Amino acid sequence: MNKDDIPYKDIKTIFIDAGNTLISMDFSWVLRELEPFGLTCTVEQLQRAEAASRPVVSKELERLKSTESDDTFAFYVKATIENLPKETLPKHDNIDSILTSILPVLRAPGQTMRLWSYILPGVPKALSILNEKGFQLAVVSNSDGSVEKGLSDLGLSQHFHAIIDSQVIGYEKPDPRIFEHALAICNADPDRTVHIGDMYDTDILGAKAAGIHSILLDPYNDWNITDCPKQPDLLNFAMFIAAKIGR
Repeated sequence: MNKDDIPYKDIKTIFIDAGNTLISMDFSWVLRELEPFGLTCTVEQLQRAEAASRPVVSKELERLKSTESDDTFAFYVKATIENLPKETLPKHDNIDSILTSILPVLRAPGQTMRLWSYILPGVPKALSILNEKGFQLAVVSNSDGSVEKGLSDLGLSQHFHAIIDSQVIGYEKPDPRIFEHALAICNADPDRTVHIGDMYDTDILGAKAAGIHSILLDPYNDWNITDCPKQPDLLNFAMFIAAKIGR
């Protein structure tokens, strides 16, 4: 059982990761770019493979250093493809040759907001619930400086008191200074703040280092961890905490 000692009734502020928490990659676009190389998977299989890749990527972040580097993105996409069902993979090209062609397309300058443009199911409802319950919400995201505009273009930014982008402030999760910056902006007490995100080694360890409670998103139970509570998605978390606080 995952340890859950969060004082939910005392929580006033909720920090929320952006990628894979509020929004995800546009997997339909990614799949269209992959199909010419012989991949025959469905969008759902690609989404499932991406989620399965997260623990693999998380463990490598100490070596890769930054979630936002080209090397990390390449490792992330490769791990996703490797988690696809074997029968959907091409018979001829190896994964490295596919990456050589696909990465410059997906990571082309100015394409971040196109790539990360899919609002995850239930997110608008979840944000409405959390706002109605009186929580102060803030985004705390590793990004390339585009997260605020991206969320604004998707109609999500109005839900948040602040949007903290690592590229803008100069600190990247798991560096606790990004959370300390968010606490200062929100005038929030760490003991009454919880952060929710999808990567253990950035979101959970970073929040803990800043003295903030944390919850890991794990939609398919891919993470073998026992030291923090988990939720499948933001809507389940919103309904869970709303029931906990009873107001």
